[in-house]
Amino acid sequence: MLAVSKLQPEEKIRLLYSQGQRAFAENYVQEALTKQKNLEGLSDIQWHLIGHLQKNKAKLVAGQFALIHSIDSLELAQVLNRHCAQKNVTQNILLQINVANEDSKEGFTLTALRRLWPELLTLSNLSIQGLMTMPPLTETGAEVRPYFKQLCQLRDELKKTAPPQHPMKELSMGTSHDYRVAIEEGATIVRLGTILFGERPTAR
Repeated sequence: MLAVSKLQPEEKIRLLYSQGQRAFAENYVQEALTKQKNLEGLSDIQWHLIGHLQKNKAKLVAGQFALIHSIDSLELAQVLNRHCAQKNVTQNILLQINVANEDSKEGFTLTALRRLWPELLTLSNLSIQGLMTMPPLTETGAEVRPYFKQLCQLRDELKKTAPPQHPMKELSMGTSHDYRVAIEEGATIVRLGTILFGERPTAR
């Protein structure tokens, strides 16, 4: 269970930590790095990056997160791999999949990922842990079930050709709106914000 802490004050993170929550997710690189520094006394806290990552910020995040969920293109993966090699670290990542082919969403299409899969496997300073998706926003969580099912099937398909460096065990899918359906369809990571923190501020 990921506590999505973007735009939330550090006091709320400390409170959830005191209640046993250890994995927190941020969307914005600079906000995430600031919180990491300010909360470094919480020794076993685990930070995830789930927001869109620009290539020019890849150097800042290399080796800084337990898991980066939002690798949405081969070019971004290559840039991040290069920075990780320079730092002599291996970065755990998820590949972001645009399961509904929405113009407004980042991510690999299913067709593109299948085509680029062999090349992604050659990036030796990345470890592909699995897949992530953000399906269309719907009235009910049940309407996104087909997208979650597709992601699970794609993960299982790709895992067959993945070497040990790329375990492909994780499925990051489901939010406060639809996490129950996501879990039913195989989610290993659900990203919960509102349900844990309450409504977040609207401005950065």
